[in-house]
Amino acid sequence: MPNIYLYRNPVDFRKSFRGLAAIVEQELDHNPFDGGLYTFTNHRRDKIKLLFWEDNGFVLYYKSLAEEKFR
Repeated sequence: MPNIYLYRNPVDFRKSFRGLAAIVEQELDHNPFDGGLYTFTNHRRDKIKLLFWEDNGFVLYYKSLAEEKFR
């Protein structure tokens, strides 16, 4: 099971894998290629993105809640 990291500040969700990987490197001081799972939410906390490196590329999951918020 990978290490899971929660980035607590809201993120501009126009960012894709490159922008999120830059946050991992520059603000968390982690290597985005280390196999960790990095989680990001937007300002309203109704969307979440999960980023991790798998074999030869980034995987980016995106979920948008219809009515609720992530806590």
